[in-house]
Amino acid sequence: MLLSLPALHLQTCEHHPLFQLPHRRLGPWCSPTGSPAPLSCETGCGEGSWILVCRLLVPTQVSLLSMEEDIDTRKINNSFLRDHSYATEADIISTVEFNHTGELLATGDKGGRVVIFQREQESKNQIHRRGEYNVYSTFQSHEPEFDYLKSLEIEEKINKIRWLPQQNAAYFLLSTNDKTVKLWKVSERDKRPEGYNLKDEEGRLRDPATITTLRVPVLRPMDLMVEATPRRVFANAHTYHINSISVNSDYETYMSADDLRINLWNFEITNQSFNIVDIKPANMEELTEVITAAEFHPHHCNTFVYSSSKGTIRLCDMRASALCDRHTKFFEEPEDPSNRSFFSEIISSISDVKFSHSGRYIMTRDYLTVKVWDLNMENRPIETYQVHDYLRSKLCSLYENDCIFDKFECVWNGSDSVIMTGSYNNFFRMFDRNTKRDVTLEASRENSKPRAILKPRKVCVGGKRRKDEISVDSLDFSKKILHTAWHPSENIIAVAATNNLYIFQDKVN
Repeated sequence: MLLSLPALHLQTCEHHPLFQLPHRRLGPWCSPTGSPAPLSCETGCGEGSWILVCRLLVPTQVSLLSMEEDIDTRKINNSFLRDHSYATEADIISTVEFNHTGELLATGDKGGRVVIFQREQESKNQIHRRGEYNVYSTFQSHEPEFDYLKSLEIEEKINKIRWLPQQNAAYFLLSTNDKTVKLWKVSERDKRPEGYNLKDEEGRLRDPATITTLRVPVLRPMDLMVEATPRRVFANAHTYHINSISVNSDYETYMSADDLRINLWNFEITNQSFNIVDIKPANMEELTEVITAAEFHPHHCNTFVYSSSKGTIRLCDMRASALCDRHTKFFEEPEDPSNRSFFSEIISSISDVKFSHSGRYIMTRDYLTVKVWDLNMENRPIETYQVHDYLRSKLCSLYENDCIFDKFECVWNGSDSVIMTGSYNNFFRMFDRNTKRDVTLEASRENSKPRAILKPRKVCVGGKRRKDEISVDSLDFSKKILHTAWHPSENIIAVAATNNLYIFQDKVN
């Protein structure tokens, strides 16, 4: 059944994110870029200070990989990269996430696969390889499904991955597509039991009549295997598409957010969740905004924020009431009436929201800017960074090709002093909060030589173009850095460009 919605002050609302209801996806997605200036070298993000550590092609074969197979796969990938100029839709990376130590890096793609990379251990002979990441495990997380009651296809695309802190030898992570969240256990096995009494060495049951002695099973060494097993499946709780998952600081609960609701889950309970936010109106014709992202506070388990397509952020406290429809704090920047245009409502939609590691600040992304908010000041952001203001004159064409609905993410570095976000033409931007300097870098095949130093890129808006500049009319909007991640404690960044994963490291690191 198709639902009708109000025009929301738009003359034409065909492409507005709220009008994706037939597909049960209500939320919009936004994007970035910008003009450069060398960043301070003191932060480890200075001009020319980033080098390519490795460039990896997400493997298309799905299997439980042993360490020996990892080596072979890595060789195949690196040689294949040189001539690989295309990617299927299923190979496109849809999320990137470091674990809490930074030793592992997980990617999810549109084909429902999760690929985990492990950091190369430092050796006396190969000190420079310390920052490299190699394939550790690959597994199929989600499969395509079909909801027969609603005649709705459910994509296998991985929307988000979130790691849990490591408590033992195994690793745990959450992955989600549009409808179902799964908890995965990734563990190593280098021994296998032998000498069963009731089974032979191949696992077949033995004839009880032939068993004349009692044997004690023993563990024998074997080739190292990395196994991924689903431990929990959290399903059937979302009517609309899940856009965010966030692990709580108590590590007992997590939340999942779709376009109209946010649910709170306990890791041990899969058959029920608690609805903590519900903004669905009684009459869907009165719908004016949707939830675009949500995240728990890094230290206070009772606090979380969620952003909306209207450019607002709400801070909620679960101690105040069971249902957090009434926010504790409301963050919104008043719009300048002189800048009001046909596209104002679309470009003000927030595509990503992130707490700083300290928990004092919130960072948000809309289409043209990155903003930093102080939790103690609700009326305006304390910092605003223009990501690609030169696209303001291109909004009409970006609307026509749907790029204006791209949803780009933003990340903090480990000390909250530098922020990073993606852009078009495979550009990504860094902003130093201390010096207020910024830099534009490019993840491209031209820069994919080992240990290649990244050179800052500049975008020419008009007039004479210098030799090292690129014209705004020459930008390739089909190449975009949607997903980025920053190592939790070191200057190592991961940048996803279609089916390629670029990992850069500060050269003084």
